[in-house]
Amino acid sequence: MKIAIRTPFDGFVNDIADVVRLFYGEGAAVTLEENHDAQLVHSHEHENGEWIERFELIAGRAHTVTLRGAAVTCGGLEEKRQLKRLIKRCCYRLFKEYTGRRPAWGSLTGIRPTRLYYQQMERGKTREEARAALSELFDLSDEKLDLLDEIIDAQDGLIQRPVNACDLYIGIPFCTTRCAYCSFSSGEIGNGRLVEPYLEALFHEIDLCSEMARDMGLDIRVGYIGGGTPSSLSTTQLDRLLSHMHQRFGDLSELTVEAGRPDTLDAQKLSMLRMHPVTRISINPQTMNDQTLSIIGRAHTAQQTIDCYHMARSLGFDDINMDVIAALPGEDLAMFTHTLDVIRDLNPDSLTVHTLAIKRSSKLHEQKYRQQEEDVARMVALGRETAHAMGMRAYYLYRQKYMAENLENVGYARKRSICRYNIDNMEETTSVLALGAGGISKCVMRQEEKILRAPNIANIEQYIARVDEMVRRKRDAFEEKAARIAGVQRGV
Repeated sequence: MKIAIRTPFDGFVNDIADVVRLFYGEGAAVTLEENHDAQLVHSHEHENGEWIERFELIAGRAHTVTLRGAAVTCGGLEEKRQLKRLIKRCCYRLFKEYTGRRPAWGSLTGIRPTRLYYQQMERGKTREEARAALSELFDLSDEKLDLLDEIIDAQDGLIQRPVNACDLYIGIPFCTTRCAYCSFSSGEIGNGRLVEPYLEALFHEIDLCSEMARDMGLDIRVGYIGGGTPSSLSTTQLDRLLSHMHQRFGDLSELTVEAGRPDTLDAQKLSMLRMHPVTRISINPQTMNDQTLSIIGRAHTAQQTIDCYHMARSLGFDDINMDVIAALPGEDLAMFTHTLDVIRDLNPDSLTVHTLAIKRSSKLHEQKYRQQEEDVARMVALGRETAHAMGMRAYYLYRQKYMAENLENVGYARKRSICRYNIDNMEETTSVLALGAGGISKCVMRQEEKILRAPNIANIEQYIARVDEMVRRKRDAFEEKAARIAGVQRGV
């Protein structure tokens, strides 16, 4: 279905299109061209201190909705934010009436719903008042509000961080094979010709950034090595990386290593990880069904995942995370239930339940795979029930575009196994020094509600050639943050 959008605000076309996709999915083509199946016409008026938004859908028959809201005329970002919110609410109301459907997250299209909850409380509202406001503003269901409540409870005491706190992320952009759903900036390790040059550049960036962190007084206590698949490095290579990290950044109170693919692990590599101050690892099955593993391009079996997990436990790892994905190609509710049953028997310390998202750079998108959305909501709900049965509670949440049924990804953990990095990164409450190809450093300025970003180039060969430029980007961003904070303190 092609829907032509007409609006007086060109800058809001994509936001309106996001609302349309809530009801018609990512397969719906939203266009500005003349060749269309329906027209969506938006008009805007400003009178007597009110904004008046009107949407009309012309698709054989016309359907119109009008919504009024107090005009915010402070200018700048806040005025734009409030106007966009009113426009999206009006558009959402039209399609809700027209289709008779209520999306899982109401009118929300953003990736961090918890931020909206915190904003309400920062305005002095109680939890009940915040819930009521989110229900009114975004049509959130009680189920999703309960999920947000669970996360807010888990994050209590973990959100506020000193201004000089900074997390460390190190990216290893290599995998043994590329999963069909993957959109990360990583490449298949192949013959390994790029690994040593990459590590040489990464060690150089570690040296320069550790010096920068000391000069700027950054307090780095939380670290995360992600990818890609860090355990696709050889035991010797990964050992060198961990040793170099420790030499430059010292002891960290939390250090996660994604050892996500069981085909990259053996007793020697796991034993080496135990010799370093690694506090948490991820062993990620995604599914416990061999047929699906083959379809999505993972070169291992479910039994290998189980064996690898038991091996890690026998070597003393006491904080193991596992990831699963709902709505993988060909999987129905019974298959997803089997995956969760196996994981419940293994009893990991945390569980992340993802909903499949077909990103534009993934193989599934290239193959024009159409999501089978039947039972997806039940799968996600079953993931939550399974986590609860293992004594876990939700502690972070994020959403993505192109996600089945516009649902969510949720991290569950027992209280002692909450990953601080995940909270810091998803809630964007703490600055992040991100090293390696594709890493995005963030300088968080909470008082200004602003984040300065310094991205590293994703292409591996370009990263190797331009690593000094990547460091300069970070230094510039952190120096700007320091200057702005100093200006606020002086009242400038």
